[in-house]
Formats: sequence, structure tokens, C-alpha cells
Amino acid sequence: MNFAVLQFPGSNCDQDCVHVLANVLGQPTQLLWHKEESLGNADAVIVPGGFSYGDYLRTGAIARFSPVLRAVREFAAAGGLVLGICNGFQILCEAGLLPGALVRNRSLQFRCEHVHLGAVHYDSPFTRAIPPGKLMRIPVAHGEGCYFADAETLARMKANGQVLWQYVNAQGHPVSEANPNGSVENIAGICNEKRNVAGLMPHPERASEDILGSADGRHILSSMIQTP
Repeated sequence: MNFAVLQFPGSNCDQDCVHVLANVLGQPTQLLWHKEESLGNADAVIVPGGFSYGDYLRTGAIARFSPVLRAVREFAAAGGLVLGICNGFQILCEAGLLPGALVRNRSLQFRCEHVHLGAVHYDSPFTRAIPPGKLMRIPVAHGEGCYFADAETLARMKANGQVLWQYVNAQGHPVSEANPNGSVENIAGICNEKRNVAGLMPHPERASEDILGSADGRHILSSMIQTP
């Protein structure tokens, strides 16, 4: 599978994504600068973490206007796989490719720590390789990671199975103590109605090798590779 990893001014996880996809998972991977107007031969797109455009105005607000995002919108509309990680999740929400918004953490502090992540649904291109019941240990690093959607949007998302991941405790329960940022209903990641665009705040690329203390994130990225 050919992956394209986007690169904005202020991205800081782009090279991590390229390393894991190319060197750990063995997939052809290219970096695409934000001014590119085409995704080339990409089969899947990763919108990585970082601080695109310095988070000016608000996270993801400027990146949504990048030329490459126009190509991503067209790609997603045609059914292409798109995964946004951390700042990438924020960008996809700003761009209207995912519902809801990411706002300031409940604590008003930057949170950088490992969390337990549980999959809610396994029938998506981003979760199908996760072993049922598997609790993944994956790091977060964000100041604006609190997911919010109004009650009507949230009800529609839940009915459509769009909530893909939740923050859980070591026993797998989505309790408030396991929530690092105050996200509504412990939501850590979601997908669109067509299930081909997803975003999550935890960093699977930072937990894809045993030397880093966890390789659980590999399940998420491998799910995209296993997609027919």
C-alpha cells in the first residue's frame, strides 16, 4: 500500500510516521509538502501530529486552507483512506472531514503521558487488525485534545458506530480517571459516516516498536494495510 504523509510548517511527527510505515511495516511511503496539489499514487494518507502553522488562530485552522488539503478532500470523497493523528485529527475536524471539534484540555495543561486505549468498533479500516478486547498502551501529547460534539451530533455518531476509540482504565472501563483531557464520553478517536476518514489524539506511531515501551500502535496502522 502506498502511503502519503503530509508535512506542514510546524509538523513534528511526520518523520516518525514515515519511519514506522516504511521501516517497521515495510510500506512504500512518501512525504508530501503542504503546497503540493496532488497526492500522486497514494492509497492512504496520514495527517500527522505537531503544531501546523504554529497553532495560530486555533489548532488546524490554517492548515485546512493548504493546497494539499484540497487534494485530501477529493481523495476522501472518492473513498480514499485518511487518518489524522493528534494535530492531524484537529485539522480534519477543522476541514469538515470529521464531525465535532477539539478544544482545550479540561485541566488547561499540556498532557504528555501514556494512556490505555480501547477500540469501540472493529469493523473499520482503522481498527480491524486490533485483537478483540485488546487494551492498547499509547502516548498522548496535546493541549487541545478534548473532543466535543453537540448532543444531536454525538447521538448520530453513536448510532452510526463512528466512535472508534475511547480512553479506558487498566480494566478496560471508560471512567473519568482514565480521560486525560475531558473529552465527551472519553472519546479518543472517531471516523466519518463512510468509515474511510478517521482521527485520534493518541500517537500510534510513537508506540509501534518494543524499544519505545509499546508496539500497540502498530495494530491501528496495520489495520489500514489490511484493508481490501
